[in-house]
Amino acid sequence: MRWQNQELGVESDDALPGLAKLNNLVRTVRTPEFQGVTFHEILAKSALNQVPGGSKVMPYAWTINPYRGCQHSCVYCFARPTHTYLELNAGKDFDSQIVVKINVAEVLRREVARPKWQQERPAVALGTNTDPYQRAEGRYKLMPGIIEALADSGTPFSILTKGTLLRRDLPLLKAASERVPVDLAMSIAIYDDELQQSVEPGTPRAKERLATVTAVREAGLDCSVFMMPILPFLTDSTEHLDHALAQVKASGATSVLYTALHLKPGVKQWFTFWLEREHPELLDRYAELYKNGAYAPKEYRRWLAARIKPLIRKHGLTRGREDPVTGGVERRRSIRFVEQVEQTDAASLQPQPTLF
Repeated sequence: MRWQNQELGVESDDALPGLAKLNNLVRTVRTPEFQGVTFHEILAKSALNQVPGGSKVMPYAWTINPYRGCQHSCVYCFARPTHTYLELNAGKDFDSQIVVKINVAEVLRREVARPKWQQERPAVALGTNTDPYQRAEGRYKLMPGIIEALADSGTPFSILTKGTLLRRDLPLLKAASERVPVDLAMSIAIYDDELQQSVEPGTPRAKERLATVTAVREAGLDCSVFMMPILPFLTDSTEHLDHALAQVKASGATSVLYTALHLKPGVKQWFTFWLEREHPELLDRYAELYKNGAYAPKEYRRWLAARIKPLIRKHGLTRGREDPVTGGVERRRSIRFVEQVEQTDAASLQPQPTLF
């Protein structure tokens, strides 16, 4: 393994202050093929992240993030504030200071082999924080080991990505799908090339991602498209939505999901900086729309639903469902989870005591 001979806990000259505090930092790397990007290689102590859920049936979910930070550089990315925990900023540093968990597959394999995990084998989501198929994956090749570890352990999983590098792993994903449930989704929010390259400068163009959806379907796997987020006053016109959904249908996508932009603290400032530079005429409208919080108001969301739902039907598409906990594609649950749901549903059908 390339990190076995590295001395742990040694601060590189290029290491930033927050990262220098990590006792699992191996080295800091810059390479000519990734101009302006710095990789901070660490030895992860754990691979699985527990995400709090919202019900007694599903009190938590599980995710894997091979990378922290993302070269896709989407100005609206909700994960930006996570970089501040390492004393990095949520703007440029999030795009260019990438933390790489170089041993994530090995750690994962140990974690999913534990007896407690094997008793339940809950589904795991990838791509719901930072993208596992960002450009760094071409260098580090972490996903094949992750896919194999999950499949070998009988763990269902889902992947949400903007990265066309997913196509590299289609043979592995196809083989995995014959052993465990595998749910795949491609995130394609913007179908205007000029706007897309401004908002998501590090991502493949929409047509390249749509071609990846087609490749997934031709491999015999389902693939949803996340039209998320829809940007108010920029991508919510009937023309844009109709054009987008026509392309989604042509790609062979299994289903489509949508939601309006939300701007949590730390993200709102970075998005507003972009808006001020690229679309200053919209500053006041966005300030009014998001004056009460991170989410677009109910009135706007109802208006958007009334506009897009007929278009989804027009193109013969199925509306998919977003996972309520991870925010990714809704995953197929473990057998234990399904049994719990069935028991809960059955209990709800029993006669209940009344007050009168």
